[in-house]
Amino acid sequence: MAKYLLLKHYRGAPAAVNDVPMDQWTPDEVLAHVRYMNDFAARLQETGEFVDEQALSPRGTFVRYDGPGRPPVTDGPFAETKDLIAGWMVIDVESHDRALELAGELSAAPGARGEPIHEWLEVRPFLGAPQTITE
Repeated sequence: MAKYLLLKHYRGAPAAVNDVPMDQWTPDEVLAHVRYMNDFAARLQETGEFVDEQALSPRGTFVRYDGPGRPPVTDGPFAETKDLIAGWMVIDVESHDRALELAGELSAAPGARGEPIHEWLEVRPFLGAPQTITE
């Protein structure tokens, strides 16, 4: 089994086919989207492939260390993750192909007008322990 991160972006990825921002959806469209996501996660829980999922608040602050005794520096000339990352799901699957299959299915979550979003999801494997070389 291998763990993968299915990363949902606000921006930074190619535009979705149904590219209407969620804040412009009707309450029923938002509920349908959340229901789809919950049903998808529940199905993966049944197969043992679900690990975790979280939606992220648009609020956040970029922080970096600025030296001993100095307060941390906030914000900066960087793209902020609060503008980029909407949420994620962690899955534990048998193969990379299975991770791609599930990401494709998750991309079909409904959005505006109840139509699938066809959003792009980033699929990233977790970095595993280095392989042991034996002679």
